[in-house]
Amino acid sequence: MEAQKDDPMRSLSQWFQTKQVERTRKALEGNGFESLFVPDAKSAVKAILDMIPDGATVGIGGSVTLTQIGFFKAVKGRGVDLINPFAKGVSLEERGELNRRIFSCDYFLCSTNAITEEGQLYNVDATGNRVAAMFFGPKKSIVVCGINKIVKDMEEARRRVWNFAAPTNANRLGRKTPCTKTGVCADCNSPERICNISVELLKKPTRSDILILIIGEPLGL
Repeated sequence: MEAQKDDPMRSLSQWFQTKQVERTRKALEGNGFESLFVPDAKSAVKAILDMIPDGATVGIGGSVTLTQIGFFKAVKGRGVDLINPFAKGVSLEERGELNRRIFSCDYFLCSTNAITEEGQLYNVDATGNRVAAMFFGPKKSIVVCGINKIVKDMEEARRRVWNFAAPTNANRLGRKTPCTKTGVCADCNSPERICNISVELLKKPTRSDILILIIGEPLGL
């Protein structure tokens, strides 16, 4: 453990990540977004729960990151009305109704596919429920993002999503698409494709309240 602490390469990597986060947060705030950095998953869960009062209605967008940091376990017993369309046992019909309810919730929690050092977000969805609620409807959106999702610019963001995140997510979800066989996006016509909608958040949308929570760990896809 001591050797790991004294590892010069580890220290250099942490130094670079610190500067990268500083650049990204400065750009985000310049584009009108609120931002917050926490060092790890435990701190992220605490920060989220501190923001959400008891009795609030909380909507969920599909997110591996929220599961990884332990949010769902931590929120139990908090007295919030959790709207999770992706919970076990929810039918497709029920999921549609829950997604519509989310547009009037107090807080919406999701992740992002990529965030640029220029302070912009890039996301790809199958139905659009996540990206739509991210910037319209809920009173406040909290976008939870691992440090691995920070990229230089929008061009690199698109490469990250189409070359890695989309095929990997399709495989995770068990979709029957060409990319789950090849690992490469083929811009297919499969009815099960998950990349039907792409959204670039260049500035904070008018009358929205969006917080970008960056976690100093690699999380999600």
